[in-house]
Amino acid sequence: MLKSKYSALLTAPVLLLGLSAAQAAEYEWKFQASETSGEPSFKIKQEWADKITKMTDGRVEIEVMPINSVVGPTETLTAVSSGILQGHMTDPSYFSGQDPAFGMLGNLVGAWQNPYDFLEYMKYGGGEELYNELVEPYGAHLISSATFPLESVPSTVPIESIEDFEGLKIRAPQGMVYNIFERIGATPVNLPGSEVYTGLEKGVIDAADSTVLSNNDAMGLHAFAPYPLYPGFHSMPMIAVSINKDIWDGLPEDLQTTLNTAFDGMAYDLIARLKEQDIETLQRLQEDPDVHPFNLPAEERQKFRTAAEQEWKEWASENEMTQKIYDSATAFLRSRNLL
Repeated sequence: MLKSKYSALLTAPVLLLGLSAAQAAEYEWKFQASETSGEPSFKIKQEWADKITKMTDGRVEIEVMPINSVVGPTETLTAVSSGILQGHMTDPSYFSGQDPAFGMLGNLVGAWQNPYDFLEYMKYGGGEELYNELVEPYGAHLISSATFPLESVPSTVPIESIEDFEGLKIRAPQGMVYNIFERIGATPVNLPGSEVYTGLEKGVIDAADSTVLSNNDAMGLHAFAPYPLYPGFHSMPMIAVSINKDIWDGLPEDLQTTLNTAFDGMAYDLIARLKEQDIETLQRLQEDPDVHPFNLPAEERQKFRTAAEQEWKEWASENEMTQKIYDSATAFLRSRNLL
């Protein structure tokens, strides 16, 4: 009798382990990100995917893959809707060719001087609801919106005024940021983020709209572009954490809630940790005699904002959804005395 009880005690953990292993395979997804694998922000996304596995007791496993792993950055929305990918974590501006509203909501260039203002708008000001109204007909569902601190501009030449952008070959993705750089006299070049390094190294571009200071430094960009603009002033793209809509609709409510909560947490974690890394990177670069960070003066930032506001109005007239986004975002900015 004692032996039987002892055997039962030994067997119980084995059975529990078996159940846990079975649960681990319940949902296995591939999400493609818009960064290279070496960037700090990519690693943070991977950490949060691991946390979700723990939060769901192994029921959900998400493999976060770097840019171009399965498809190109402009193709992830189609890949998610068709099931080639189950989700993505990327800038919606890549899909401006399908609808300009993706570019407008994905990166209302010059609008946000603080990433927390953007998150407040998306999560509590109607932004996420608008995005799902836009994206769900494409077969995807937004779980959560995230963003970075304001992006830096690594440059091979000094930029001390908006006039210095005249004739500058600057990498910019398709969408609003591309048009605004044109508006201030630059010559935008549409390159994916994965080609910024070689573009600067080979002189294809003079500068780049390219993520935050710490990410740029981790990629080695300052070896070729030793005149970074910091703090950023122009671009703060949305990161759309989205999933195939059929998958989302089929999930039990408890997992939907867990995913919403986890990715909302990731959004705030990304900002705080990247800001800390940016500050540490700036201190190191300021001690490097070969790198010269520059803070664009307030009056020059205002010139850029003025050009950006003109571009918003033009985009607003593109279709019904771009007008909705313009009305919603500008109303929010005015309500917070940000416009």
